[in-house]
Amino acid sequence: MKKYAQITDYLQRFLDNEVRKTGMKRVVVGLSGGLDSAVVAVLAQKVFGDDLLCVKMPSQYSSQSSLDDADELCRDFDLKNITCSIAPMLEAYEAMYDDMDNLRKGNVSARLRMTTLFDISARENALVLGTSNKSELMLGYGTLYGDLASAINPIGDLYKSEVFELAEYLHVSQSIIKKPPSADLWDGQSDEADLGYTYAQLDTAMKLYVDKRLSPQEVIAQGVDAKMLDMIIQRIFRNHFKRKMPVIAKLTSRTLGHDFNYPRDITL
Repeated sequence: MKKYAQITDYLQRFLDNEVRKTGMKRVVVGLSGGLDSAVVAVLAQKVFGDDLLCVKMPSQYSSQSSLDDADELCRDFDLKNITCSIAPMLEAYEAMYDDMDNLRKGNVSARLRMTTLFDISARENALVLGTSNKSELMLGYGTLYGDLASAINPIGDLYKSEVFELAEYLHVSQSIIKKPPSADLWDGQSDEADLGYTYAQLDTAMKLYVDKRLSPQEVIAQGVDAKMLDMIIQRIFRNHFKRKMPVIAKLTSRTLGHDFNYPRDITL
C-alpha cells in the first residue's frame, strides 16, 4: 500500500495548493453514497476539516442503501453534511413531459445536482470538488455540465479500479467498496451493465491503449477483447468534446483557447 500512501499525500497537497491559490478556504462535494465521492470526501476532510461541506442530493429514484452508505461515511469520518433533495425539482420537470426515457431523466438529475451544488458553493464561498475518475472521463461516461462539472478534480487521473484500491487504503466503508458501481440515476441502474464490461476489463485495456500508447493490434495481442477495445476507442474519440472547453470559432488574433493559453498559476 506504499503506492497509495504516496498518492494520498500528493492528492492532499494538490487539494490544499489548488484551493488556497484561488484565495478560497472552503470546498463542497456532492456525496452520493458511491465510491468516487466517498474517496474525494475523505481526502478533502483530511485537508480542510470543517471547511469541507458534503451535500447529499437524493431524488425519488435514489436507493435507500445509497442514502444509508452516505450517512455511514459521514459518521465514520465526522464529515459535516447537509441534505438537499432534488426530488421536487425533478418531479416538476418530469411533469412537463410524458416521453422522458431513463437517459434524459439521468441527465436532468445530474444537472440539477450540479446546479444545487454550485449554488451552495456560492453561498459558502467554496469551490466544488469533482468526483469523476479517469475511466469515466476517457469513456465520456458522464453528463456534461452535470457530474463532469467541477472546479478541481483530485481523482481524474485514477482509473476506477485504482479508486477502489485507494478507498481500501483510506478505510472507506466496506458497504461502499463492495457494492456494484452505480450513478443511482434510476431504479436498478448499473455502470457496468451500461458499459457492457467490468471496470477491471475496461481499465486493463485503457492502461495499454491510453497510458502505454500501444496500437490496437498490440493491445489485442495482450489478450484484450477486440470488440471491447473497439467500443473503448470509439467512445474515447466520440466523447472528446466532453473533456474540452467549448470550441470557439477563430476570428481574431487572440482567440480564447487557441492563443490565450496562459499558465494556470500566472500571477500579476
